[in-house]
Amino acid sequence: MEGHQRGGVVEVGENARERYYDSSGYGRPDGDGVVLSVVEAAHLLYRDDLAAVDGRDFGAFLADNPDAVVPFLVYRDLRDRGFYVSPAREGWVDDHAGVDLVVHPRGDGPWDGTVAHRVRVVGERAAVPLADLGGVVLAVVDEESEITYLETERPDVSGTSDCSPSTPAEGVLLGDRVLVDEPPAALYGSGFYGQRMGRDGALQLSLLEAASLAERGDLAVDGGAGAVRERGRAAAGERFDRRLTVYRRLRERGVVPKTGFKFGADFRTYADVDTVDDLGHSELLVRVLPAGVVRSPRELALDVRLAHGVRKRMVFALVDGDDVAWVSVGRLTP
Repeated sequence: MEGHQRGGVVEVGENARERYYDSSGYGRPDGDGVVLSVVEAAHLLYRDDLAAVDGRDFGAFLADNPDAVVPFLVYRDLRDRGFYVSPAREGWVDDHAGVDLVVHPRGDGPWDGTVAHRVRVVGERAAVPLADLGGVVLAVVDEESEITYLETERPDVSGTSDCSPSTPAEGVLLGDRVLVDEPPAALYGSGFYGQRMGRDGALQLSLLEAASLAERGDLAVDGGAGAVRERGRAAAGERFDRRLTVYRRLRERGVVPKTGFKFGADFRTYADVDTVDDLGHSELLVRVLPAGVVRSPRELALDVRLAHGVRKRMVFALVDGDDVAWVSVGRLTP
């Protein structure tokens, strides 16, 4: 059979519906024929299941449709993995906005209306707005046409950790940290605030910890919370305010944030801290970024690999004023 391209689709007549749609899930029915997306037509040409499109073979057809080259590579890979795949075209699948392909669950086809993954296809040099992620799979095609699948979600970042000291602590600003000489036992023991100094139970607090405690009235320092925030801004600029916003939200959600410096992140987090003596492994690595930030697939892959290597999940905290949106990214094998 031969197809004929009409803009962004390829029409195949005769008995094409039975051959392509009914038996293999390609395209959408059009009487006895089918309407194929350019990517589907390229795949059929590649498999020699379609003779030509307006006289063009596989190579010539893709050369005339260069925007389909990268999506074709992902479509081919998913088909080779045994999935039925639908192009995300209006009228073909529901909830098609922002994605290129819809992968149906194993055993289901486009006629079932089911969805396993919504896939957005990008090249390794693309710019990816993090605020657009969540509920989609990024299929990243590198320069050697290898494909990495990154699953993105909007997680519920919450836990059961809590610390409300019975009495406020008193601290002293020392450069870019705060010393608490006689802290309430619960401040470190169950709240996991600060680090012990190794002398009589004294605690060293980060400026983020100190600012958060001072705002809640649980820490007294000269100049109050404002003095701690000003010290933080002097040390880290506007980044301090973003990190403080995320720190507050995590504590409000029952999650203990500690520095993630040794992992190359802003925080590592503990969702269920009862006592520091019975502390488990941290679950998340959190990177704090402005809400409108754009990342490259390479940067995302580095973050995901880093988190995976230390058995954690990478979460981006996107800050817009006092609002925080959470986006998690992890490796996926379809």
